[in-house]
Amino acid sequence: MNLVCPRITRDMLARDCAALGVGPGDTVMVHASLRAVGPLLGGPDALIDAILEAVGAAGTMMVYLGCPSPYDDLGRGLYSAEDERFIEEHCPPFDPYLTRASRDFGILAEFFRGHPRVRCSANPGMRMAAVGARAEFLTRDHGPDFGLGEGSPLARLCDVGGKVLLVGSDLDQVTLLHYAEAVASIEGKRLAHVRVPVLREGVRVWQDAVEFDTNHGICDWPDRFFGTIVEGFIAAGHARSGPIGQAGCHLLPGRALVEFAAPIMAATARQAG
Repeated sequence: MNLVCPRITRDMLARDCAALGVGPGDTVMVHASLRAVGPLLGGPDALIDAILEAVGAAGTMMVYLGCPSPYDDLGRGLYSAEDERFIEEHCPPFDPYLTRASRDFGILAEFFRGHPRVRCSANPGMRMAAVGARAEFLTRDHGPDFGLGEGSPLARLCDVGGKVLLVGSDLDQVTLLHYAEAVASIEGKRLAHVRVPVLREGVRVWQDAVEFDTNHGICDWPDRFFGTIVEGFIAAGHARSGPIGQAGCHLLPGRALVEFAAPIMAATARQAG
């Protein structure tokens, strides 16, 4: 039986990225469905290398890694008291570089975590990874509280004029909109108080953290609220769209997306309240 030869190469993907508008010096946060891209010669690394080629030596690629369950799940009411005690006793400490990426974020995140030049931030649940000229700036000093808000890698992405690159990914899963939630003028945002295992001076300790509740939403948003916002942003002509491999893709200017989304969120919250 003959195998099917993967016929989508890194060079093809790099040309597609450039045609979409990803250029030298760009800082891009990437969400990708590798299945949508198609059969890659070289696997997920082909897409990573293509994007890094498109942004060049002065550019940067960032990916949301998070962490696997149950590292940042204690305190969310997801486990029984007995299970939480067991996790507290046995869960290994979080390591920014060695702990696996969240499986919910797809295979690209785990491959990117293993890149030889990667820089990873220290917030377990909101961990970001970056490769390139601004990697250190984006990922440093990522504190335990409000990890997607002010001072976070998402805020810094906007500060440097960064973009969001959606490669065949769900429009409802754009992480940057959690930063829009953080800065939107909304009263009574829901909070989550969690505990995560970290190393301090070689000893595992449980660190308390508070964040906006991204699991349930800071408010009772309508179904697929983020996706509706992104669709509206694209329809208004603020994005560039086109193929990368076999995937339909969108390139969104980050700060413009946040400025578009925040007042929509504030108005929706007022109507619901």
